[in-house]
Parts: sequence; structure tokens; C-alpha cells
Amino acid sequence: MPKNPPESMQHHLRQRLNRHARECWPQVDAVTVRFRAGFAYVAAELSGEKSLPLCRLRFTGVLHTWGFALYLASNDSYRDNLLPSGLPAGSPEEALDCAGGLYLNALVSAIRVPAGLVVLVGPPASGKSSFVRALIARRQIDAEAVVSSDEIRAELFGTSQAEAESDAADARIFEERDRRIVARLAAGHSAIAESTNVTPQARARLIAIARRFNAPVTMLRFNPDVPDLLQQYTERGRTDLTAADVRTYAAIMARDASADQLRSEGATTVHDVPGRRQATTPAEAAAHFSFA
Repeated sequence: MPKNPPESMQHHLRQRLNRHARECWPQVDAVTVRFRAGFAYVAAELSGEKSLPLCRLRFTGVLHTWGFALYLASNDSYRDNLLPSGLPAGSPEEALDCAGGLYLNALVSAIRVPAGLVVLVGPPASGKSSFVRALIARRQIDAEAVVSSDEIRAELFGTSQAEAESDAADARIFEERDRRIVARLAAGHSAIAESTNVTPQARARLIAIARRFNAPVTMLRFNPDVPDLLQQYTERGRTDLTAADVRTYAAIMARDASADQLRSEGATTVHDVPGRRQATTPAEAAAHFSFA
């Protein structure tokens, strides 16, 4: 009979799975793992003392690679399966995400975001980047779908802040951003425009691109209370903006980026993304949405 891994490996596996669940599966209270005959049986503990079997991992003798079998609720059994990588074995986190995508996403009534252009609208430090990172970690979107003006600025100008803050630099950055969005939409893929987008002028440029491809435009609003916004700004230690800058962006958001305003500009749908005001973590916010 196959042997279970050493106690130290068992403890390590439990730690990894619970850490990943906290980051990516907020609907799970805890992940339990029981070992028998060389297999690790993984279940999600949910509110109301409900336990949901997810998968079975097979010990391969290697700490970071486990064979994968999916739990079949229809006959209360496990069946060997391939991970999204196409391999029959992989990391514990891959296994949890694969099983979670089948069983855990159904626990959240998710807002469906259609394929097309997704425009994030919110002041600096409002949680846009954290939300996007959570979507990527949960494998709800591909990293390539995100088109970030801040990342393009860093790619083009590195640490040369003086050069990066000029009008010529802005023109070059947004030209490159638009080119990447066009490439994604032309190929039939979604593009997520990650920048502040709090002014009608900024949004008009993006909406015009989407219309060229008859792509729906989903706008996701990030609109925390100003005290929460300033606290998040302080926690992140940004040096490229002052607190006064953040207040200015928040004022523009309040004046020019209401849900009705966004719809009048051409947004197909508008949704508010919950955040600190609703005591919601980025992972919990990400779980509210489903991306086609």
C-alpha cells in the first residue's frame, strides 16, 4: 500500500492550500486535507458547517507536484483528470483552482462580464490594480488581457520620472495603450483598460475604439469614500502622487463618473466593484464577477 508523505509535507500542503484559498477563494472558510494510502483528500469548509469535497491529490514523492483527481458529486467518487495545463499533475494551487472553478464559483451569484472592452474607472489607490491581480490569481482572466497605462509608462521610460511625466510621454503611452487594445479586440479577445478613466474625454477615446469592433463596453466603477481612499493611498506609499492629487481625482470621479453618466456616454453596462467601504477584499470583489 502506498505510504503517506511525511508529516512535514502534510503540514506544508495544508498551509499552501489554505493560504491560496484565503487569497483566491474567499467563500471558503478553510481547506481540510486528510491523508490515506498516499492520497490527500481535499475539501472546502463552508459557512454553516458544510464540507464540500473538491479533489484528491496523489503523492508523487515531490513536494511541489501532485497527481490530480476531480471529485465527482454524481457518484461520490474521484476520477483522474487533467489540469488546465494539460498535464495530469501539477501544483496544489492548480488543483484547488481547477476543482474550485467547478464547485466553488457556483456558490457566488457572479455578475457576467461579456467579451469586449472592460474599462476600469476610479481614482488612484481605489483598488483597481489589486482587483485585477485577484482576477489573474483566480484565473478569471489572462494577464495579457490587462492593458495598464502605468505598466506601459514603466516599460517605455523606466525610472526616468521627469521624462515619463511630459505631455509627449503621455501621448506615446496612450498611443501604445490604444494599439494594444485594438490588437486584442481585433482578435476577438477581451481587453481590460486599467487606468483612472475618471474624465469623459479619457473614456470617449476608449469607447470609440470599442465601437470600431462592435464590442460591448463594460465599465467597472471603483468609488471608495475619500477617507478610505486616502488611507489606501497612505498604505501603498505612492510617491508619484500627493494626497491632494488623490482628492482631486476623487472629486472628478464624483462629478463626472456616475453610473448614469457612464451609460449616457455609451457604456453597455456599469457595475460598482465593492471595496473597503463594504468590508470586501480584492479576492472577494473578484468573486462577484465572471468573465467570458
